[in-house]
Amino acid sequence: MRTIPAALVVLALLAPAGLGARAGAQAQPAAKPASGQAAGQAAAPAAPAQKPAAKPAAPQKPPAVPGPVVTTEPGFTIGPEDVLGILVWREAELSGDVTVRPDGMITLPLVRDIKAAGLTPDELAERIQAAVREYVTDASVTVVVRQMNSRKAFITGEVARPGAYALTSSMTVMQLIAVAGGLNEFADGGKISIMRVENGRTRALPFDYKNVANGRKAAQNILLRPGDTVVVPER
Repeated sequence: MRTIPAALVVLALLAPAGLGARAGAQAQPAAKPASGQAAGQAAAPAAPAQKPAAKPAAPQKPPAVPGPVVTTEPGFTIGPEDVLGILVWREAELSGDVTVRPDGMITLPLVRDIKAAGLTPDELAERIQAAVREYVTDASVTVVVRQMNSRKAFITGEVARPGAYALTSSMTVMQLIAVAGGLNEFADGGKISIMRVENGRTRALPFDYKNVANGRKAAQNILLRPGDTVVVPER
């Protein structure tokens, strides 16, 4: 019987253990992708932060009428030669300045002639708005007075600058004389008169310049009306 060398016996015992270790290492499954994602799949980009919804724009209001505007007294009515500013909101071709004709009419695009004399600015705006809405359903109209030429008082005779003066606000006889440059050296201040037409008849109202100036007969210093004529005679 042949004797097996001891070295061969040791090698035979060690070989199976080494093979089993390598086999176990090869059989170990690959690590799973992080966060449960499939292998080789890129991570999805993060969703951008949403901006807060913009607030709805506030409703626009009709802008103020640009340009000069004459302040009128309550109840003022439009007359011939007055210059008016017409603003139709968001309709530039329908807006602009117009002069009231001697017949009391004004002319506008689309609506053509419309009566203005005898109306207040607000009343005229309502009429224009009603006419324009046949073509522009949401029209908004504003009317202002640019020049007040229809309300005039007249002064004649012995003053520095006789003529017609616009009554843009309340004006007394003494104020009109002052605006006209005052009495000249030949004026008879005690016999001034105001010619006023009422109900188709002309009245002569007395005015004594010296007494009014000294605080006497203050009631003679009346408020002038359109069409009044102050007569300053020569002494």
